[in-house]
Amino acid sequence: MSLSVEIVATKPYEGQKPGTSGLRKKVKVFTQPNYTENFVQAILEANGSALVGSTLVVGGDGRFYCKEAAELIVRLSAANGVSKLLVGQNGILSTPAVSSLIRHNKALGGIVLTASHNPGGPENDFGIKFNCENGGPAPDAFTNHIYKITTEIKEYKLVRNLQIDVSKVGVTSFDIAGKPFTVEVIDSVANYVRHMEEIFDFAKLKDFVSGKATGKPLKMRIDAMNGVTGSYVREIFLNRLGATESSVVHTTPLPDFGGLHPDPNLTYAKDLVDTVAQGDYDIGAAFDGDGDRNMIIGSKAFFVTPSDSLAVIAHYLEAIPYFQKNGVQGFARSMPTASAVDLVGRKLGKEVFEVPTGWKYFGNLMDAGRLCLCGEESFGTGSNHIREKDGIWAVLSWISVMQHTGKGIEDILKQHWSVYGRNYFTRYDYEECASDPCNEMVSTMETTITAPAFVGKSFSSGGKTYKVKEADNFSYTDPVDKSVATKQGLRIVFEDGSRIVVRLSGTGSSGATVRLYIDSYERENVLGQASVMLKPLIDIALEISQLPKFTGRNAPTVIT
Repeated sequence: MSLSVEIVATKPYEGQKPGTSGLRKKVKVFTQPNYTENFVQAILEANGSALVGSTLVVGGDGRFYCKEAAELIVRLSAANGVSKLLVGQNGILSTPAVSSLIRHNKALGGIVLTASHNPGGPENDFGIKFNCENGGPAPDAFTNHIYKITTEIKEYKLVRNLQIDVSKVGVTSFDIAGKPFTVEVIDSVANYVRHMEEIFDFAKLKDFVSGKATGKPLKMRIDAMNGVTGSYVREIFLNRLGATESSVVHTTPLPDFGGLHPDPNLTYAKDLVDTVAQGDYDIGAAFDGDGDRNMIIGSKAFFVTPSDSLAVIAHYLEAIPYFQKNGVQGFARSMPTASAVDLVGRKLGKEVFEVPTGWKYFGNLMDAGRLCLCGEESFGTGSNHIREKDGIWAVLSWISVMQHTGKGIEDILKQHWSVYGRNYFTRYDYEECASDPCNEMVSTMETTITAPAFVGKSFSSGGKTYKVKEADNFSYTDPVDKSVATKQGLRIVFEDGSRIVVRLSGTGSSGATVRLYIDSYERENVLGQASVMLKPLIDIALEISQLPKFTGRNAPTVIT
């Protein structure tokens, strides 16, 4: 029986403008009549004529409303001329897995249902983003096109009677107004695990994890935080690498993440930190809701900053077979990320790129063959194996480095700092602040730091003096397509390489989140206590930004 396409009248909703990683709002916003339909229709229309006959990937992090949204997307895609959908079982796919599937299947793109590290549940957040045919997040021009369509939308197309059970793996074919349409519900884990086996030497890592090679099993604590990575963690670390059941926790994806806040940092992954701090583990790791972010800690909860994590992996790329086979191109980091990887790139003679926040800015460089490793300070690390950051990949990279060096995480870091110096780094988040005062703060600070007399000015605190080398509102010209991104964050760079960065985040669902980044470089004093070493520059940053005055906050919501 042929199913018919229904044209449904609708009206625009205000505010459907995608941020750095798609559209994120409260569940109650997405479940308003036609709200999700409008936005998905805009995504589909933005693909133009390429949509007809195409293949798309659909999946998300399993949070509340994920399964229902996936089934709705099936009905919308069928009505808009898509030929085939690859849908994760129960609507679940990690963000790295979506990117991998797009690339392996040469799909037109993927619709990812996630609010990443934001809390889940009926009272919390949901999100939708589109990844393009290279597997990476849609670039600005594409998301701007989506937004324009949402402001003008008058109707969407739907096959209302198309019923699909995304809980069952299998292939179902339909006749949509005389045209074939196929939905393949796939095992959420299989393709991604095969991909990891191509990148890493699982046999060697299994011998290391089990203790066969060393006589001492690697003691791991891997926390999936009830997010999407649970099934991936169990298949890779337990079934493939032979870790014990007690090595993994919170591996059941839950719609509300079991009440956990799935943001892998020292604040929200406190259970992991406290457990590893007791000294019984060699490595601890946590992932966010959709599996693209990671946190790494060593024995006794020795914390590895994302900036240092990127730099160490860059230094030891020979430990990973993928890079032995495919070669080492350039490195890149987001602008707020501490510049530790810059020092590695300089030593190895590789290009190093500084890009705006948002993984989409790495994609062009990867596609052009100029970038193989990149990271963001917001606990994101990845390589050109896909076009997203990849939490499990990062942990496998660290285990590979440990196997390669025969050292623990703390000793690996201390050795690294002895060679390159240390970028002491922290980020202060002030969440859900009033938007207008925050915008005023940024405007006032920009006026201050871009005044001609600001360069060359010295600031002192706690016995330390920093002299301004340059200051600006960061802009970026893509070296591949020459596109320009402006007003990406206020940046003060000092002559010793230390930096202060202030920006408003685009990943929250309400209010404004102010992020203050401190990157204090020390060439010799590399074993100091981070909070002590950072305090002088933090005090200077608060003085220049007047952040307490504008936000009304005497302390950040989260320190990472």
